[in-house]
Amino acid sequence: MSRSFSRAPALALCLGALLALSACERAVPPPPPAPEAPAAPAPKEVRAVLVTMFEIGEDRDDQAGEFQLWLERRDLSERIEFPAHHDLYYDPASKLLVMVTGIGTAKAAASVMMLGMDPRFDLTRAYWLVAGISGVDPEDASIGSAAWAEYLVDGDLAHEIDPREMPEDWKYGYLARYTDEPFDEDRPEPTGEMFRLNPALTEWAYQLTKDIELPDYESLAETRNRYSEHPNAQKPPFVLKGDNLAALTFWHGEILNDWANDWVDYWSDGEGEFVTSAMEETGTMQSITWLDRAGRVDRDRVMVLRTASNYTMPPPGVSAAENLLAENEGYAGLDASLESAYLVGSRVIDTILANWDRYGERTPTPADLDSP
Repeated sequence: MSRSFSRAPALALCLGALLALSACERAVPPPPPAPEAPAAPAPKEVRAVLVTMFEIGEDRDDQAGEFQLWLERRDLSERIEFPAHHDLYYDPASKLLVMVTGIGTAKAAASVMMLGMDPRFDLTRAYWLVAGISGVDPEDASIGSAAWAEYLVDGDLAHEIDPREMPEDWKYGYLARYTDEPFDEDRPEPTGEMFRLNPALTEWAYQLTKDIELPDYESLAETRNRYSEHPNAQKPPFVLKGDNLAALTFWHGEILNDWANDWVDYWSDGEGEFVTSAMEETGTMQSITWLDRAGRVDRDRVMVLRTASNYTMPPPGVSAAENLLAENEGYAGLDASLESAYLVGSRVIDTILANWDRYGERTPTPADLDSP
């Protein structure tokens, strides 16, 4: 028998198997279509974001930080998980959202950017109010006072030489990047060193709140009276306009206070006036500036309110180190500054939300205060 005939049964078997498999494949029905994914819920409309930086202990019923009074006195009924420093709280009726960023420019920038990119929220028309405590220059105001800032200046982004090694004709060892000496007039345009807020909105907020009577305590008067060389430091708390220096270092003392005044004046081209020291604003505004570019927020709707919990330099006869260490035991104006932040900040938030038909479409200006 030839080899060709010996292969015939095997070929027939293979062909049969293939035909059988083909028939089986034709008999198996196709899988059902995958179910459609449920539609994502519509993002929550946010009309105002209240930005605080820290809380002390629990969120309620203990020593308050910047967040607690807002939680206790507002109907922030909805707690929203937020995997950053602190969960968010939201009032569905007024559409107010309150956040706690954490202390420092890095945490503030990260928290604000995270919120701004969160698809759960529509922030395109939201107003942002940074409301927190600060140091205050005794030349300008007293503890418990509330200052609206137009210029936010960064105290970190620079070159630095230890003063013991700097040239003899330098006033400080701090100079702008890409310059040859401190306060070099040939400096580059700011790229994070300074942010200017909407001046009309800032002026509106100041005019709206300037006559609010702020809380005053006997302990505040005792501290104020020690600043005998600074008339504004001895006044009861008041509302003013004054600009902010943000730095990650908690600095203190007359020399650094002079530097802060000069640094704010330098970066604002002589238009700004250093009044309050804090640790977050430029981080917050850097994120908001980039979120504005992405169409997520409106940077012209940002306001910064800082209330004075302590002075940025000691009173006469007290060393900077002695005064700083005493303040570390507890800020002399902490409770008053927290109350001031809530009272003044609430006036602005409530006015915007109560007039949303107008201010949802455009930002308020001082002229609005003259209209019914």
